[in-house]
Amino acid sequence: MTNSSSEAAIATALRLSAGVDALQFAEPTTHVYNPLDYAWAGHRSYLEQHANSPKQVIFMGMNPGPFGMAQTGVPFGEVASVRDWVGVNEDIQQPFNEHPKRVVEGFACQRSEVSGRRLWGLFSERFPSADAFFADHFVANYCPLVFMEASGRNRTPDKLPASEVAALYSLCDTHLRELVAALQPEWVVGVGAFAEGRAKVALKDVDVQVGRILHPSPASPAANRGWGEQATRQLEALGVWQ
Repeated sequence: MTNSSSEAAIATALRLSAGVDALQFAEPTTHVYNPLDYAWAGHRSYLEQHANSPKQVIFMGMNPGPFGMAQTGVPFGEVASVRDWVGVNEDIQQPFNEHPKRVVEGFACQRSEVSGRRLWGLFSERFPSADAFFADHFVANYCPLVFMEASGRNRTPDKLPASEVAALYSLCDTHLRELVAALQPEWVVGVGAFAEGRAKVALKDVDVQVGRILHPSPASPAANRGWGEQATRQLEALGVWQ
């Protein structure tokens, strides 16, 4: 069931998907996945269910992980969390030019994305249900694309050359502004420094507060020492959570 805010979120996601599909990326990037295309069923279900009302807070990550949104179409989309708590479980197609080491298995994927498990785990501990969380909160990504090198190694947007990111960031900035216009949050909270930095640039002329929490990635030593407690303290210090 869609309403005006979820319809606006769906429309801006479709524009973003079409825009990024037209971009070109050079080596060492060899494979690019667009989950807003092949995993659209999952993303659309997420938007229909959870972008359907104004929010107080949008949490924003950098881009999809190979075992998260790349599999499910949902930001920080660790399979079990998305299926069992967020309430999305759709048939996912195959990406164009699939990397043999980064196969998309959709909701059959057995790998668990630690970042997504930590993020949704915190929300599921704090809120009695997904509906209670999504009443005032939403989770998005800044960039919708997954970038890989020939080895299958993940390549994050901040590692791309300036010549490639100018057009990409322009599209992502526009999408973020349109999502904020649709959901009317008081806060956009970057999950990690990159997301916070991009939010500050994209939303500099928008009446919204921008903050940051520690990224839950296991690659961050700090995140491996009680990430949920640290993120909660950061949100309370910002005044986002009481």
